[in-house]
Amino acid sequence: MERLIIIDSAIRLLAIGQLLLMALVIGRGKAPRAIRIATAALLVCICAYLLLATPVRLPQRGPFWAIVQLAAQATPTMLWVFAHMLFERRIDRRVLAISVVILVSCWIGFGLAGPDENGLGLWLGVLQRGTSLILTAHAMRIAFQERGDDLIEKRRRLRVGFVIVVGILAVMVLVIEMIFGFRHTGAVVTLPQAVAILLATMAMGAALLQSDPDLLFDPAAPAETPPAPTLSPSEQVLKQKLDAVMAGGIHRETGLTIGLLAQRLSVPEHRLRALINQRLGYRNFSAFLNHHRIAEAKAKLADPAHVDLPILTIAMDLGYGSLAPFNRAFREDVGQAPSDYRRRAFAEKS
Repeated sequence: MERLIIIDSAIRLLAIGQLLLMALVIGRGKAPRAIRIATAALLVCICAYLLLATPVRLPQRGPFWAIVQLAAQATPTMLWVFAHMLFERRIDRRVLAISVVILVSCWIGFGLAGPDENGLGLWLGVLQRGTSLILTAHAMRIAFQERGDDLIEKRRRLRVGFVIVVGILAVMVLVIEMIFGFRHTGAVVTLPQAVAILLATMAMGAALLQSDPDLLFDPAAPAETPPAPTLSPSEQVLKQKLDAVMAGGIHRETGLTIGLLAQRLSVPEHRLRALINQRLGYRNFSAFLNHHRIAEAKAKLADPAHVDLPILTIAMDLGYGSLAPFNRAFREDVGQAPSDYRRRAFAEKS
């Protein structure tokens, strides 16, 4: 057993060293500050978990260990935040606020309850790990469900190769904790965890450190459109076909995906992805669709012939399933609500 503890400790130290080095490199990188902070915070939280879950009995008292415990418990929350930022998803502040309140409350409660595994500590553990499971499962859902909309090939591979792997690992760790308890489960249980985290850390480093500019960028920054001469002859032909079907109104079809669009154009999906992403400058297919849909919406909203046309009708005619996603896309593109845009357009004409 002592040999297993030594091996476990060595693996944990190796993983912690790699994670801290990655946090330092990414923290000093060229990515936007918010993404750098979120990525580095996630890596530091994983380090805290590795340190706290060691089978070695450490004197876990004092303010330092309290902070380590908080960071370890915050790992699923930071994974959730990281997944939203990496995959350009809007963070629901209400969900984030609730998760932070639960996190801090459980952290304070654990400090007050101490090693109580049957009373308050038990229920706090169920609440904290249940919330962590929900956040981790949602991060995995974001990575898996929306991979078809992603046009960045490296990020598409990362969805499957990193977030899902880390998510499954987090679920495994949480389930083991709920079965065996968090404190001092023994090297037989903690050693496989340490090995799995080390492997996930190596995969994460290979993905993030080699692809920093491609993955850790500012989603709010305008995409750069390459000049036309960069298009090869085959790409020019494909772009002409794409422009023709978009002018024909294919973007108005509800549920249109890049796979369906590739079928209409009779081209391989990967070629269409490369054209829209690498040549036209769009990072996801929904942004490409919204560009055409919002342009048409602006024209209709400012057209006197459609002054009495309800905004919901405009949204539905443009392929949106409901009013909410249309309003959100319109605000992101124009900076104001569709109703305000229509009111201002007609005020300028008067």
